Amino acid sequence: MRRTPAAIVSALFFAAAPGTAAVLAPYWITGWRMRDPFPDAVMIPLKLLGGLLVLAGVAVLVNAFYRFVVEGFGTPIPVAPPARLVVGGLYRYVRNPMYVAVFAAVIGQAMVFGNAWLLFYVAVMAIPVYSFVHWYEEPTLRRKFGSDYDAYRSHVPGWWPRLPAYRP
Repeated sequence: MRRTPAAIVSALFFAAAPGTAAVLAPYWITGWRMRDPFPDAVMIPLKLLGGLLVLAGVAVLVNAFYRFVVEGFGTPIPVAPPARLVVGGLYRYVRNPMYVAVFAAVIGQAMVFGNAWLLFYVAVMAIPVYSFVHWYEEPTLRRKFGSDYDAYRSHVPGWWPRLPAYRP
């Protein structure tokens, strides 16, 4: 896929998928109403840390989507996958930065809004996400990219970022 169509499709998918999981669903759960279940001495640092997690999650998502377009010549959508294996940028640290970023953004919102239901939502959301990665994405990438994906997978963890960065 050419870069311009890939960028347009990726932007639409960005709004639809992560937008629903990390913005719309948390809004439905919280109404974006602040709760203060702890004293201010706890809530203020918790909200600041949560805000940083939300911002970091958004930044990681934007970077990951960008990588699919410029490095992979495709999109994160399974029907328009990248032509090349994406192993640059944040993908050098973790194989699933998009999912990790969505989880971080929702956990950050749980901290900002003081709402434990968002933590339950992340736990429930993790089950189909992990299953999709394990049963669809990984076998598909292995079939498409073969030994390149196997080498990448053996050096880069799926869910917890590693240091130092992987250098293919």
